[in-house]
Amino acid sequence: MQQVTRVTRISVLALAVVGALAVGNVAASGFRINENSAKGMGRAFAGSAVSTGDGAVVANNPAAMSGTDQNIFQTSVTLIDLDADFTGSGTAAAGSPLASPLRGGNGGDPSGATAVPGTSAIFPIHEESGLTIGGMISAPFGLKTEWEDGWVGRYNAITSEVTVIDLTLSAAVDVTDRFSVGVGFIYERAEVKLSNDIDFGSGICALSISLCTSPTPATAAFGPQKNDGRVVVEGDDTGIGFVAGLQWRPTDRLTIGYSHRSEIDHNLTGRADFSGVPAIVASSGRFSDTDATAPLTLPSIDTVSVMYQFNDDVALMADASRTGWSSLRNVTINFANPRQGATVEDFNWDDTMFYSLGGEWAMSESFTFRAGVAFDETPTNDVTRSPRLPDADRTWLSAGVTWNASDTLSIDAGYTHIMVDDPTLNGVRSSSGSTLTGRFDAQANLFGIGVQYRF
Repeated sequence: MQQVTRVTRISVLALAVVGALAVGNVAASGFRINENSAKGMGRAFAGSAVSTGDGAVVANNPAAMSGTDQNIFQTSVTLIDLDADFTGSGTAAAGSPLASPLRGGNGGDPSGATAVPGTSAIFPIHEESGLTIGGMISAPFGLKTEWEDGWVGRYNAITSEVTVIDLTLSAAVDVTDRFSVGVGFIYERAEVKLSNDIDFGSGICALSISLCTSPTPATAAFGPQKNDGRVVVEGDDTGIGFVAGLQWRPTDRLTIGYSHRSEIDHNLTGRADFSGVPAIVASSGRFSDTDATAPLTLPSIDTVSVMYQFNDDVALMADASRTGWSSLRNVTINFANPRQGATVEDFNWDDTMFYSLGGEWAMSESFTFRAGVAFDETPTNDVTRSPRLPDADRTWLSAGVTWNASDTLSIDAGYTHIMVDDPTLNGVRSSSGSTLTGRFDAQANLFGIGVQYRF
């Protein structure tokens, strides 16, 4: 019965909390989403904490709002199109006398196009004090992926969805004519949904091998991959945090910005619903529908931005951003069903760095062109990487343009191509006792469009 207990414990909210959050959305490392501005995308988000003309500074660095001399309303949407192909194989009931090759296909393309919105507004309130306020709705983390039913990795993952929405309310003030500070309050909503198959047959064989070998392994009622069920888990929570920053202009041409986004703690509350549970397993009281909770800390983000304005038409920007993924070293899951004891899932993620370099050229009063490159480190490692975490280091290539349709209205467009180092799986073990080995071939194309109105 120990194997059955283990399957119960690990299959439920742990994978929903972190596995679902971290799977294939390659917009940024882990499950971070940088894409809150089509304008910023065009330069690979270089200068994100000093870009005064971009409404996204409400969330990126409130201090940069102080350079705004007009009311701004900005909205944008980014379409993230991920292509990911898996090649590999595995073993069911690995390490047992009944071990056998996993059956199933490669899962198809798990991710269709996903739209990520961002809307912000900035209002200069008091010219003498330099007080500026702003608000933004954005999605700093999230993904949606779905593998085909019956694929070879079905015991690790099928459906993974996460939606994290922030409401950020910020204020900035000029300390001097060259130095400003800002702070923002973040109200965050997180929702998670996960499904994966469970190999109940392997659990039954671990309990009593005779049930899987009589009269023969081929004709027995139970056995690895013969008695699959499924678990669907949903959880949600709200949390609060803050973002704070500063901006300094040591010369008329050089601007330096720094921002810190705090960790945000969640206590996800959800429900695990099981189907296809064999009666012999259900009689134990395990694998019954139950409530579950899990604490989750979304990471802090520290960003340093620099912009140098060569002249009125040409500017160069750079960013270095650190994401504190070490907050996801592990996740502890507690179940309402007393027969399902708490468990700890180890992920051992590391903090990561994101580096970007970009530039802008105002060709005319009507058109401004942008380009940028970036390198994004992965928090995952070969020991704990799983099909829910097909993540690796990434290289970005970006381009964009702004059309100033009038003195008050501008339209932004951006494009990014992301090349992902091939993530590998090295015998990763599922909660059902299977192992999976293989490689992902992944890349992504991002298309952003936005509108800014100044009044």
